[in-house]
Amino acid sequence: MMAFGLLIIRVVIGLLFVGHGAQKLFGVFGGYGPKGTGGFMESIGLKPGVAMAILAGLMELVGGALFTIGFLTPLAAILIALTMLGAIVKVHAPNGLWSTANGYEYPLVLLVVVIGVAFIGAGDYSIDAVLNF
Repeated sequence: MMAFGLLIIRVVIGLLFVGHGAQKLFGVFGGYGPKGTGGFMESIGLKPGVAMAILAGLMELVGGALFTIGFLTPLAAILIALTMLGAIVKVHAPNGLWSTANGYEYPLVLLVVVIGVAFIGAGDYSIDAVLNF
């Protein structure tokens, strides 16, 4: 049962990060692509904005894909956690904890979940398990 629970967590969280990465990289799913996201990144002090948008998008897309399939799960978690730390520090922390005020509550939950899965392991239904990682 735990392996199935880990699979559900990995697939849902992982695919959501794939989607967020695709928003930044390709402008799909309501995203703004590298140029639009880059403008936002510049506005919060992350320069050069387009390069930072591409980097964040790649980290989310690759990290999310790896997390989804349970391959190199600790690396996937690090990629996702770094983007969430960036979001917490640069966007949400000034607003306090609660998401109702655009605080860092939700990015913190995502960060803790991916790090928790990395420590537990991806579970039996993962490429890591098949390869004995």
